[in-house]
Amino acid sequence: MPTFCYLWEYQVRPGEIEKFEAIYDGEGEWARLFRRDRAYLRTDLYRDLDRPGRFLTVDRWVSREACQAFRERFRAKLEELDERCEALTLRERYLGDFEIL
Repeated sequence: MPTFCYLWEYQVRPGEIEKFEAIYDGEGEWARLFRRDRAYLRTDLYRDLDRPGRFLTVDRWVSREACQAFRERFRAKLEELDERCEALTLRERYLGDFEIL
């Protein structure tokens, strides 16, 4: 059965990598917030081996609709966490929504 995921790319500020990894990995603050919903499956954090400070996150959900419903219910908490995390990155880019086959 296909599942849904979305990807983000980050360029982390020098000196903030440890904090970033702790917040964005599969046990970090983002994942703990997502785990409030049973439709959340997991988060994977990828570190680029050739470009220091570059990371990708892949957040997996049962469905796109379930993820969107979660985002509506937790909009304020998501915005607050995002705002706190902005200082950790130089750039972040949404790469899109994907279906896992």
